[in-house]
Amino acid sequence: MTDARRPLKSRSTAWASTIARAIAATPITPNQISVFSMLFALMGAFAIVWSPSPATFVLCAMCVQLRLLCNLIDGMVAVEGGKGTPTGALYNEVPDRVADSLFLVALGYAAGLAWAGWLAALLAALTAYIRVLGGTLGQAQDFRGPQAKPHRMAVMTLGLLAGAIELAYLSSNIALATALAVIVLGSALTCVFRLRAIASRLSA
Repeated sequence: MTDARRPLKSRSTAWASTIARAIAATPITPNQISVFSMLFALMGAFAIVWSPSPATFVLCAMCVQLRLLCNLIDGMVAVEGGKGTPTGALYNEVPDRVADSLFLVALGYAAGLAWAGWLAALLAALTAYIRVLGGTLGQAQDFRGPQAKPHRMAVMTLGLLAGAIELAYLSSNIALATALAVIVLGSALTCVFRLRAIASRLSA
């Protein structure tokens, strides 16, 4: 499997490097950071399903960003911090799939569209499967969008923040439903684009 690390501009920022160095100097391992990403997802998902409100929508949006921070820092601690382990690849992928599903299924229930949340989770897992499949075929893993993981989480964050304002003043969930629609349609397109790219490279 080649080129299995997602290209992220934030990885080269001073603040990310500072956080990664500080954590690398502690007993905390990259795998533990990956597990924390699931815990943040569980917290945010539980909040908006158990008690949908403007406050829990904002809390969930914060958990989404903390999950992404974990996803960024675990790799930096492993690679730049020299604390990688033989099981690192497993911890890099499995918690991501769990966190995606928790967030997206919960978003569906909070929006009153449970089926759309499950569909979004399925498509999110499929985008990752296709990416990894390309790697098993000897190709560089394809992280293109339009709804790769960072894009999905950005849409969800914006949807939750807009939804918090909407719920506070209008008592409706149009923002959440719109975010779900963007994620579902965008993830389906992402699957198509990645499959076409793999097929094109294989044919060449």
